[in-house]
Amino acid sequence: MACPICDKKSQPEYRPFCSKRCADVDLARWLRGDYVIPGAPLDEIASDEEEREIKNSDLGLDSRAKRP
Repeated sequence: MACPICDKKSQPEYRPFCSKRCADVDLARWLRGDYVIPGAPLDEIASDEEEREIKNSDLGLDSRAKRP
């Protein structure tokens, strides 16, 4: 199996990478946001959750304890 960063042969102790350096390069790419998992934008997810909370509280379906 080839290293996804540099295409050298992967080493068992760093699999699927060939070295700690390539593993660190990959981690840095994730932390910088270079890799993205497809999905709905966060602002759409937040507005959907707010709408559900409003709808549930209007119907009395909110399971959280009510404060006096």
